[in-house]
Amino acid sequence: MSQHYGPSYVRAIAPYQAGKPISEVAREFGLDEAKIVKLASNENPFGLPASAATAMAAAAADLGRYPDANAFDLKSALAARYDVPMSWITLGNGSNDILEIAAHAFVEKGQAIVYAQYSFAVYALATQGVGARAIVVPAKHYGHDLDAMAAAIDADTRLVFIANPNNPTGTFVSAPEIEAFLRKVPASVIVVLDEAYNEFLSPEQQYESTAWVKQYPNLIVSRTFSKAYGLAGLRVGFAIAQPEATDLMNRIRQPFNVNSLAQAAAIAALNDQAFLAKGAANNRAGYAQLVAAFEELGLEYVPSSGNFVLVKVGADEGAGARVNLALLKQGVIVRPVGNYGLPQWLRISIGLPDENAAFIAALKKALA
Repeated sequence: MSQHYGPSYVRAIAPYQAGKPISEVAREFGLDEAKIVKLASNENPFGLPASAATAMAAAAADLGRYPDANAFDLKSALAARYDVPMSWITLGNGSNDILEIAAHAFVEKGQAIVYAQYSFAVYALATQGVGARAIVVPAKHYGHDLDAMAAAIDADTRLVFIANPNNPTGTFVSAPEIEAFLRKVPASVIVVLDEAYNEFLSPEQQYESTAWVKQYPNLIVSRTFSKAYGLAGLRVGFAIAQPEATDLMNRIRQPFNVNSLAQAAAIAALNDQAFLAKGAANNRAGYAQLVAAFEELGLEYVPSSGNFVLVKVGADEGAGARVNLALLKQGVIVRPVGNYGLPQWLRISIGLPDENAAFIAALKKALA
């Protein structure tokens, strides 16, 4: 009889599936790495900003020492940007870390966490990781139904995850809708507003969630440097919340969870407005390029406020996997979303114009 180690709720976790690396696809299909297009992981197509590379080079001289565990310089920069005290900021090894920290800090085994159908896979993983009970609220038009989510909160609920914009569907919830939701939530329930894609919102969609943090002690706003700022490989995320929440999160947080190079790069990227503007312009143009192709091909897609688009590539259950394989054989990596319960769909990250064009050409061949 085999020995089972660890709690059953940990054994039940299906590990997070990351986007395929370029090197793996090159090996698997015998392709030239240089010709492979990766539009799978919502990364910044411009890569690391030059400002961040310069800052990292300067910080490298001190790598024999531990990072500043309190990240004074980075927290100072974030506090100035968002007009909050430094004590309101928690740093994470990517915003993924923030989500996990929140689950461990506020939820006991058997208590409940509320999140939406088709929302970020890590919400389910964070819930399972603490042995909590998941309350998964059916999506509305592939996005969050905040009225239903408020109604789903029960006496045992301790945490709610909201992604805005949502990954993998790209849907957006307006500021008035979020504010109405926050007014309904009991003060004993923590709300994590996950804004990993906030920088891609159009001007008319923009809102300043830190104003809500000042009003609601149970609100945590989570952000990342992985997407718009181009630092995915360095893993820097942060949360803004009132001190009662950050105090608990910092008791759970690993002491040196953001390394010295990442801290230096994040400070530089935060102040690199030209890089952000270039990325936003490319994202708008790339979105139009992809959507025009989907409409030409008669494919259903979900209007997106992020740096990716969810598109339906067939009517049968195997459509997503089949078209994904046909794209891989042509050296184009996108993201199948069958694990989200969307087996007919693929998520396409917005790349540079030539990368988008290569994907569109490959998609036409795959569908034919």
